[in-house]
Amino acid sequence: MLKSGIDQDAIIGMFSQATAKQGEALRKTVSEATLKALQSRELTIENIRKVLKTVTQASSAGAALNPAGPVDIEAILGKAFAGMDAALLQAVQANQKALQRFVDQGADLKDKQMKSALDNVEKMEDVFFSTVGKAVQGVGGSLQGPWEQVLKGMKLSGTDTGAQATQSVEQLMAQAHGVLRSGRTTGMRAAQAMMDSYAALVSGVLIGMSDGLTQKAPEASSADTRARRK
Repeated sequence: MLKSGIDQDAIIGMFSQATAKQGEALRKTVSEATLKALQSRELTIENIRKVLKTVTQASSAGAALNPAGPVDIEAILGKAFAGMDAALLQAVQANQKALQRFVDQGADLKDKQMKSALDNVEKMEDVFFSTVGKAVQGVGGSLQGPWEQVLKGMKLSGTDTGAQATQSVEQLMAQAHGVLRSGRTTGMRAAQAMMDSYAALVSGVLIGMSDGLTQKAPEASSADTRARRK
């Protein structure tokens, strides 16, 4: 069954037979499925919610069929969450790269469309938690406890998505200040035309990003950012 560009049956089948020892394989499968779905549409908040909801529901449906005990199920669901986090992290990076183009042209981050795009980056972690939280409300009773523990633990530690979003906003603000001080500007009509199709632009950036971009460097930067937030 395909929904939101995601093979739900494949995810359900994998989670129904998975063990905690297969955690990395689960995380990678969910990450790749989520990223592929995000790349196949305009990267709007609405579309991101749809993808996260579908992946969460498919992972939950598979975990509900898994004979493992509560502890193992919690670990399995934790890998599903981590996989979505890894994909959403790349979406944040794609937004940052796209916004950098506008800032380089002298675009004002206080402009309505620029501010809206920046706000979406800032609230990406909140969107992540709220979407997954709502998606698991209708799952079987046996999964409520494990999902609550996963979400509780991640809210305490913070997600890589949230850490990267904070860092991205800080860097864009600093970059915009530098452009303003140097007096660099270009044709804003061209920039405005690009902003009108911003979601499609970000999707193109996301498609062009290599998978290796988030494997090592973001981990260090996310940890640094998370430390500053505490």
